[in-house]
Amino acid sequence: MKLIIGLGNPGKAYEDTRHNIGFKVIDYLASQWNTPLTQSKFRGMYSISHRPEGKVMLLKPLTYMNLSGESVGALMEYYDIDIKDIIVIYDDLDLPAGQLRLRQKGSAGGHNGIKSLIQHLGTQEFNRLRIGISRPPAGMKVPDYVLQRFSKEERPEVDDAIKKSAAACENWLSKPYLEVMNQFNGA
Repeated sequence: MKLIIGLGNPGKAYEDTRHNIGFKVIDYLASQWNTPLTQSKFRGMYSISHRPEGKVMLLKPLTYMNLSGESVGALMEYYDIDIKDIIVIYDDLDLPAGQLRLRQKGSAGGHNGIKSLIQHLGTQEFNRLRIGISRPPAGMKVPDYVLQRFSKEERPEVDDAIKKSAAACENWLSKPYLEVMNQFNGA
């Protein structure tokens, strides 16, 4: 079984914020595949879809961003999911809004959700799909910025990035991740 994880914060207050773009990709996939996230366990909401490529789980950890690893680690252990069979989708301040960057490993780069995953999974080597949210304007604190909604001007780029991210995840179900990286990096 493959596991697609979108990082974010639960609750209406965070719903359309920059930090929740991982959740938005999971919501988009769940809608496209007609597989609503109705199962609640391991401090997350998830669904299991039976696709032509095999079983695929969509997960939104509900632990809040900084504790995402608690949900992911417990679920992976219970379902015996190998580290090579996961992809984590999250926001990145260092990329322009809407730009994608796929990697197979790396540090947390200051992202607390990824720090938590590295801590709970015991490795930095897992597939990642980062979606650019741009840097905050001068004088604005990062926590305030990531919990802000996208501007009307950014919306088309962000909506496009959500669709491209979903397409990258779908490609990964049947292709090696390196091939998917080459196809979607910088998109």
